[in-house]
Amino acid sequence: MKKWTMPLLLSCLAACQQTTDNGNTQNNLNIAGVNFVEQVKAQTGKTVIPYQKFTLDNGLTVILHQDASDPLVHVDVTYHVGSGREELGKSGFAHFFEHMMFQGSENVGDEQHFKLVTEAGGTMNGTTNSDRTNYFQTVPANQLEKMLWLEADRMGFLLDAVTQEKFEVQRETVKNERGQRIDNRPYGRLNERVSQALYPAGHPYSWPVIGYMEDLNRVNVNDLKAFFLRWYGPNNATITIGGDIDVKQTMALVKKYFGSIPRGPEVDMPEKKPATLTADRYISMEDNVHLPLIYMSYPTVSVRHEDEAPLDVLSSILGGGKTSLLYKNLVKNQIAVQASVSHPCAELACTFNLLALPHPVSGKNLADIETIIRDTLKEFEQRGVQDDDLIKVKADMEANFIYGLQSVAGKVSQLAANETFTGNPNYIEQDIARYANVTKEDVMRVFNTYIKGQHAVIMSVVPKGKRDLIARVDNFTPPKRAITGASQTSADDLVLRKATDNFDRSVIPAAGANKAVDVPSMWQKTLGNGIKVLATQSTETPTTSMLLRIPAGHYYTDKDKAGLVALLASMLNESTTKRSAEQMSNELDKLGASVYISPSDQYLNVNINALTKNIDATLALVNEKLLAPAFIESEFARNKSNAIQGAINNKKDAGYLASTAYSQLLHSDNIAALPISGTETTLANISLNDVKAFYQQQVKPYNAQLIVVSNLEKKAVENTLNVFNDWQGKGKELAITLPKPDTKMGVIYLVNKDQAAQSAIRIGKRSLTQDITGEYYQSYLMNFPLGGAFNSRINLNLREDKGYTYGARSGFSADKFAGFFTASAEVRADATDKSIVEFVKEIDRYATSGISREELTFMRNAINQKDALKYETPSAKLGFLAQILEHDLSPDFVKERAAIVENISAEQINKLAKKHLQLSEMLMVVVGDEKTLKPQLEALGYDVINYSI
Repeated sequence: MKKWTMPLLLSCLAACQQTTDNGNTQNNLNIAGVNFVEQVKAQTGKTVIPYQKFTLDNGLTVILHQDASDPLVHVDVTYHVGSGREELGKSGFAHFFEHMMFQGSENVGDEQHFKLVTEAGGTMNGTTNSDRTNYFQTVPANQLEKMLWLEADRMGFLLDAVTQEKFEVQRETVKNERGQRIDNRPYGRLNERVSQALYPAGHPYSWPVIGYMEDLNRVNVNDLKAFFLRWYGPNNATITIGGDIDVKQTMALVKKYFGSIPRGPEVDMPEKKPATLTADRYISMEDNVHLPLIYMSYPTVSVRHEDEAPLDVLSSILGGGKTSLLYKNLVKNQIAVQASVSHPCAELACTFNLLALPHPVSGKNLADIETIIRDTLKEFEQRGVQDDDLIKVKADMEANFIYGLQSVAGKVSQLAANETFTGNPNYIEQDIARYANVTKEDVMRVFNTYIKGQHAVIMSVVPKGKRDLIARVDNFTPPKRAITGASQTSADDLVLRKATDNFDRSVIPAAGANKAVDVPSMWQKTLGNGIKVLATQSTETPTTSMLLRIPAGHYYTDKDKAGLVALLASMLNESTTKRSAEQMSNELDKLGASVYISPSDQYLNVNINALTKNIDATLALVNEKLLAPAFIESEFARNKSNAIQGAINNKKDAGYLASTAYSQLLHSDNIAALPISGTETTLANISLNDVKAFYQQQVKPYNAQLIVVSNLEKKAVENTLNVFNDWQGKGKELAITLPKPDTKMGVIYLVNKDQAAQSAIRIGKRSLTQDITGEYYQSYLMNFPLGGAFNSRINLNLREDKGYTYGARSGFSADKFAGFFTASAEVRADATDKSIVEFVKEIDRYATSGISREELTFMRNAINQKDALKYETPSAKLGFLAQILEHDLSPDFVKERAAIVENISAEQINKLAKKHLQLSEMLMVVVGDEKTLKPQLEALGYDVINYSI
């Protein structure tokens, strides 16, 4: 089901901060070339993200949102161009430019964008979809001017820095991204194939956002530059800035850096182009998967069409969780391991998609599943729409919108999207109205209009050699792609736009004084039943988030029954003695609350998110889940069977194979060597009685940890927690040792994955256990320049210089019992041996020669300026407080760590590097095509040992 972005609210949120009249009053900035458009203020009873909107004379739209709750800013630049504005035969350009925009510009050096943002203590990224490309940074507030300088330089001064060499390296990076995310992933080509069949040839949604590699192989750098000149003008962009800002100062900076950038060509809104089908189109493909899959896609409308909202409600009824019809008819009775419905919408078109994966024990093929899905649609027609269907959707809308306001990034991205696609940042209330006004009749109308009796693309994905499982013989073949001739764009064809300035853009703006960041104030208490509580108040949104950690994790179980805690978590998410699983899900949905129980190594985790007005009702349901699980045999059988199928299916994923083999090799024969989710063998050993016995033994409150972030004051939180008073008892204490294994080091363990498009690499060893301010933390600092940041040595080498991978990294990971140093990447299959050579070179060079002075400064700045981002959202606060409770820390540990960062010397770091980065103490795991890789790896001089899991 769609994640709602626009829910119903009945009053102004705390984030609005004030209650004033809304109006388009004139703003008195008096900055030449800056045109005031409107100011939208908070209003009681209305849902508003307050902002001011301006335009520059060159057409750039500027939206500013003030939020002084944290000393940080979020800068988003959205260009109204995605893959939907590419030309036939020139796919992938929009996504390609997302990569090129990080490769330096006229005044920003190669890789310097990453370095400057990271060194400022910030985070950043860029994303591309069919309709827009955006670039964003979250940084401490004193770094705003530097971010505007960076964004302006790549908007107005990029092309001279785009070289053929950079083009070719990033082309390889994009190929690696496609390999990792699509070609080497089970079912990875599903959406690409469906789009080819759904849309007519030449439709801008008929090709994937990442593009076809043959298109990128055929064009040259000037074709890309022409695309930039067409779409990346300021008049096709919106810059949205939110956080701790001064409006007048910020607009002066925007004018300074962006005002002189010339307009680009005029851009019109694209024409809506929903697909139309005159008959069902059956297509299929074989893939390296364990389970077959059927996917039915109906064309519908376009985003914000009047029928989008009722279609979303319909998708919820048919396939939105345990209360849905597909769940009842396919998953609950073990005919399918998974079934869902979605209604994704884009600017030009939307689709209504139904998906299912049959369970092997059911004996059903995809034709059988299609029949059940079509019968379910008939069942809906008879059932109709119930009151709870609408209540749940509107509650989900409200909750998701409020959660989206918990970060300044969430608010900025909402404003930016609304402006880009509607021209109105304050489109929230229109969106709210169209969902709030959905009626039962609307839902039935759209069902009859777009689904009943209509045609779809029906895609079958089956394991290799299993074509007998497809739903129906293919009756559609997409027309052959029209391929243009050789690129005709030359440098002489490009009409460059140059800005004229009265200042020197080559000077990097200095950051202002770093604003103090206060550690959240907190209070601590132990409940009468032994639960340790650590809580803080956060008043930005009317929400309560909790993390309950019960000492009942994976490490408490026997290795022969690995996966037991995962099955227990699944059962606690099922029926209670008072409610069926469907009834429980229905009640939580109507509250707009989420409760998710999951296993980890040491804990059974209960994650709770609720609107504060519903927290008492939500915790009553949590308490019921914990104290009164029904443990129904049929539910256990279904969850166990699904878990076994998941374990088998995981073996189709190279990353899973690599991580699992790596863990097995670096642990002795104990529970830590096995995945938390279990294996096919260990799961088969587990009975419902095993789960019940473990529950009775271990799911107890004594020594559990409860972390709370709420807008409630302490007394109100304490009253809320009284719901747990009847829960009593103490589980067994954890007694485990994880000795180092006698596994042979200095060799390569090769796990076969036939015809893998990429190879997964893990290089490492057992290392330090976790500490907060000791050698483990200091080793984290040591590794930062080697593999702990985007512009680390390893990533720059393998990704940016060589184009072998989409990303490479190294780092230390640990708990109280064991730790690892690991370097990892998923690399092009044909560059596996070369990638290992580069990994070894970088690790050995760093161990031998140590850190540079520049890297030491970079590390200090990057880590010590991150504080503004550590505590912003409830989720971030939960993680911070959980660390304090787990290690019994004083909040002053933050200052102690900052002092370590500031004072650690190059000599100390180099000593740690020599100690912990000895390659002779490490092993390597490689997952890929054994026939091809084994001779190549042996040619490097390594002993290569075949390994299977």
